[in-house]
Amino acid sequence: MKRTRTFKIALGGICLALTVLFMFGGTFIPGIDLTLFALASLFTAVMVVETGIGGGALLFIAACLLGFFLVPNKLAILPYVCFFGYWAIPKYYIEKISAPAGQIACKCAVFIAILCVCLLGFKEVFAQALDLPGYPVILLIAGGTALLLLYDYVLTLLIGWYYRRIRREGGDKLKLS
Repeated sequence: MKRTRTFKIALGGICLALTVLFMFGGTFIPGIDLTLFALASLFTAVMVVETGIGGGALLFIAACLLGFFLVPNKLAILPYVCFFGYWAIPKYYIEKISAPAGQIACKCAVFIAILCVCLLGFKEVFAQALDLPGYPVILLIAGGTALLLLYDYVLTLLIGWYYRRIRREGGDKLKLS
């Protein structure tokens, strides 16, 4: 099915609105904030699937800008901005590698690089406000990597669900019942 420019713009608007809604909810609903940020990243993946990398990147940038303007707690959306929001873009490129072990190794390397940059950046900018647990850094990296692999697997399942239920069947065949 050929996607028209109007379709892409409308889809981008809907995905942007849902992304900001999930980000907003993530700042107000304690306990499931990271879950809502992770679900918000699904919309970037939808844009990558439907419009390509450019559409996904544009959605991420627009969501970050709107999030900083609309969400009252600016620090609360940092997990989305620093990791969840754009993960679909490197995921798209990494999953072109044919070997599953190579994919996992690349995903872990990208995550560790991002984590190190964010930790160093946060430590410099928010020296007094940032209270990291007193665990060894290697333990934090190992735990974060394990959570990344779980998140990436769940995102893959959600993208598969999108392909099976929405994209392949088409929006006109969805029934609300």
